[in-house]
Amino acid sequence: MPMPYYEVDVPIHRTDQPGLSGVHVFTGRADSRSAAVRIAHEVYDAARAARDAGLEIPHGRPDGWGACGYRPGWELDWPAATVGRWNNSYSWTRADVEL
Repeated sequence: MPMPYYEVDVPIHRTDQPGLSGVHVFTGRADSRSAAVRIAHEVYDAARAARDAGLEIPHGRPDGWGACGYRPGWELDWPAATVGRWNNSYSWTRADVEL
């Protein structure tokens, strides 16, 4: 059985403009909630390092995790991250849909 998809939501805020905030969302397969947060953090760190080195941001890992971009000036609050099983709201196979 394949590992489940998780969604990790990390609060973000703009370092130079107080009041600007949001959430950065990561998704991918993991065997636990703690692994999902760890992998999301690894993906973010790899994106940041690539951008700082002037390289293309890596994405599309085999486990589904990746980063589409990196925004300088935004700080992620990893201790406040929340994680749960990901539900595709557009899928007919969602667990919360009654047929």
